[in-house]
Order: sequence, then C-alpha cells, then structure tokens
Amino acid sequence: MKNLLIIGLISSMLTSCWMSQKSCEKEYLSNQQTQYDAVIVPGIPFDGNQWDRVMWMRVNWSVFLYQKGITKNIIFSGAATYNEYVEARVMAAYAEKLGVPKEHILLEERAEHSTENLYYGSMIAKKAGFKKIALASDPFQSKMLRKFNRKYVGADFIPAVFDTLNQFTFESPQIDINDSLKKENFVSIKEREGFFKRFRGTLGKNIDEIK
Repeated sequence: MKNLLIIGLISSMLTSCWMSQKSCEKEYLSNQQTQYDAVIVPGIPFDGNQWDRVMWMRVNWSVFLYQKGITKNIIFSGAATYNEYVEARVMAAYAEKLGVPKEHILLEERAEHSTENLYYGSMIAKKAGFKKIALASDPFQSKMLRKFNRKYVGADFIPAVFDTLNQFTFESPQIDINDSLKKENFVSIKEREGFFKRFRGTLGKNIDEIK
C-alpha cells in the first residue's frame, strides 16, 4: 500500500477538503500537545477481502495518533450496516496488527451513520470515564460533522493530515477474516429502512437520546 498521497486523490468527494489541508494541519498542530483519553474513528463497510483505502487511511491515522502519544485509546465505531461485517471489529483487528494493544481499543457497534459514530462513540467514552476525546477521521467527514458535534457532543477534531502521514511508511497487514467479525442474523440497512429514514439517520435524527 502506498503513502497517503494516493488517499488524497481517492475521489472528487475529497476535493474540497484536500484544498483545506492547511487548516487540517493547523488543527493537528494545535492539538498535538494535548493528550486525549480517546479518539473516535468512524467505520466504513468492509467487503470481506481487504480493507479499502478510506478504512486504511482512517485506521492508520488513529494508529499514528496513538503511537505519537496524542491519544491513550482508540474507539472504533461502526455496525454491520450494508453487509455482515461489523466495521468496528474489522478496524480493531487491523489496529491490533499494527501494534495497538487490545486493552487500548474500544468498540462501538451500534452506529450506522457518521453522526451516530460520533454520538455513540462519545457515549462509549463517557461510560469508560474518558473526559478528553476527539474525532479522528478524514477531513471531509470531519467537516460534515462539525455542526452536529457543536450541538450534541463537544469533541475536538483531529482530521487526517496527508502530508504528515506521507512522511511515514504504513503497512497493510493481513487479518484473520472469520465469523467473529460478522454480525449474526444480519439484515442490510437497505432492507430494514427506507430512503428517508436512512437520510434522517445521516442527520442524526434516528438517535433516540436526542430526538
């Protein structure tokens, strides 16, 4: 797997945030002296073969923050949403392979949308007694979640800085892809919910605690 320069070119979806890398770097530099109790990492679907580049980037960014001592723990968030693989479990498996001790990894397996990743991840943090938390994701997702965060969570943000990660070499390890990564009796969100309910979910409107 090549450096994150490739990740910066994944799709035109990231064009706007790629142009704001200076602001991402500024935010990273302002927060790198802070030690967080945990960072929350939103999931992305896994196809059962190998992680895609977006998951690779998010996991490696969180591992980088852990290795630099910026965070003590990592909360991987994501349910089995579009297929039977629980996103949080898959990301955790990769993080362990990359050297993060299991005792410093927490799982949030309820979230099916980005807003839920942030909200339910913060609930996991609160339950664990963590006070200082941040979202660690790509710049695009970070930008999309800022308004929701201000209203409901109040976490910091440490969006990925591609130029920083380009200075390091990251592996793409093989994990044991087995049934432990799957959700029993899985039913896709597309079969369980109509379009409008899924759209409400992207806005955080399906979270019972804040309805």
